[in-house]
Amino acid sequence: MHLKKRLLVLVILSIMVLSCKSTKNLGSGKSNLGLSTKQLIKENFKNKAVFKTLSARVKIDVSQGDKSNKYTVNLRLEKDKKLLLMSTPITLVKALITPEKVSFYNKLENTYFEGDFSYLSQLLGTEIDFQKLQNLILGEALFSLNNEFNLLVNEDNYVLQPKKQHPLFELFYIISSSHFKLTSQQISQPQERRHLQIDYKSYQEVDKQILPENIKIMAVEEAEELVLEITFKAVSLNEDLRFPFKIPSGFKEIKL
Repeated sequence: MHLKKRLLVLVILSIMVLSCKSTKNLGSGKSNLGLSTKQLIKENFKNKAVFKTLSARVKIDVSQGDKSNKYTVNLRLEKDKKLLLMSTPITLVKALITPEKVSFYNKLENTYFEGDFSYLSQLLGTEIDFQKLQNLILGEALFSLNNEFNLLVNEDNYVLQPKKQHPLFELFYIISSSHFKLTSQQISQPQERRHLQIDYKSYQEVDKQILPENIKIMAVEEAEELVLEITFKAVSLNEDLRFPFKIPSGFKEIKL
């Protein structure tokens, strides 16, 4: 099957799955399928979470090939400035991500890394920076929404596709017709046989802000697939947070 046809089938199937299985802690809500592109984007923008800081306990299930691992981390975010991740209950691995760089260290191996976003971009199969990573966590579009989109309706979801796709990748957004947040965003590079799909399986309301509760990320490159299942618990907003991070002396630098 031609790659573009396969992509279209994948998008349609994912919409059907999300329509049938999506659950959220926002109540079922009433669908509104009569919006124009401009109105839909406006409603989506109105539901962006507004806060200064966020903290959460995050459970992460990672699957790649026949390997799978489970992790629990504490997450702290100062919006637009820094993101701190710490393994729990014992801080053996800690990572600090800012708009300028990515840093982490591993006490189990006495190693550390400092560099740019190249490794994260390679891992997910698309160009990632701090803003895109923050948007992914908050259920916001990786690339800004504007009126240059074709609007389709499928079941209880809106589908947005750029009128003119980017020359290097193809982009799709799927938006709920009840709470107008993303239920999926998908980026494909047919020539490189890459596909990144981020499904927001449920949302939760915290201090009147709508935030993801369960996210599933699938990054596919040729025959290899990486799947991340992320669950946010004990989410709190606008607390005074500290972001301590210092690479221990004597650790060996690694290159990724």
